[in-house]
Amino acid sequence: MDDVSDDVNGHVSEERFGEWVVVRRETDTHVAELVLDRPKAMNAVSTEMARLLGEACASLAADRRVRAVVLSSTHERAFCVGADLKERNSFTDADLARQRPYARAAYTGVLELPMPTIAAVHGFALGGGFELALSCDLIVADPTAVVGLPEVSVGVIPGGGGTQLLPRRVGAARAAELIFTARRVEAAEARELGLVDHLAAEGEDRAEALALARRIAANSPVGLRAAKRALRTGWGLDLRAGLEVEDAAWRSVAFSGDRAEGVAAFNEKRAPRWPGE
Repeated sequence: MDDVSDDVNGHVSEERFGEWVVVRRETDTHVAELVLDRPKAMNAVSTEMARLLGEACASLAADRRVRAVVLSSTHERAFCVGADLKERNSFTDADLARQRPYARAAYTGVLELPMPTIAAVHGFALGGGFELALSCDLIVADPTAVVGLPEVSVGVIPGGGGTQLLPRRVGAARAAELIFTARRVEAAEARELGLVDHLAAEGEDRAEALALARRIAANSPVGLRAAKRALRTGWGLDLRAGLEVEDAAWRSVAFSGDRAEGVAAFNEKRAPRWPGE
């Protein structure tokens, strides 16, 4: 992390992780924005950018004040174009092997954020860029979005979670077709296939994602984290095992301060003041 600053009203704080990753926290709403800010390379994920993204995710994961996260981009024509192939063109096999832990930490850092996450996608979201979006719980895109996993066209496979996350969204056969053909999918078809969840007006993907995050963040932080844990852990289990996962998550919130406050606020017809514990 390089620096921390606040806006003039003190409602938004900003942390910069190196040159290319920014975290903004909205104090009033408990929403954070994880910003990809490498515009000269269309947010291509180099070794250094992967390292910074992993650090930023670790900071967010440890912040109990944050209830929802939006993953966004500062580039006008791209969310993220994936791995930095210009950097990789100079790699030896040993260099590529050394990069792998940083890359995995970046993608799993987003995937394992304990609070709900929303990707705000416009322009190109390809390869590792689309995998970053897939690592989020929800994807909001605008009509300029173009998504895809083209890794087999350059001799590798989706290695940021794509072979596991995409079939969980669209089914095994559809994922196989998209990965094997390496084809790019434009926004309207992406919405139809379930590759993205919401289509915003052009240029409004970030605003819509932030609005959705604020709506989510108005709810119990304890409940949100437990619900996400149950959803993620229970996926793919048989029903009986999944219900046990759900029961464990329920027990973690049923006797919490948030549960007591939620019930009290409902009966007193007022907005809850979540203790977050």
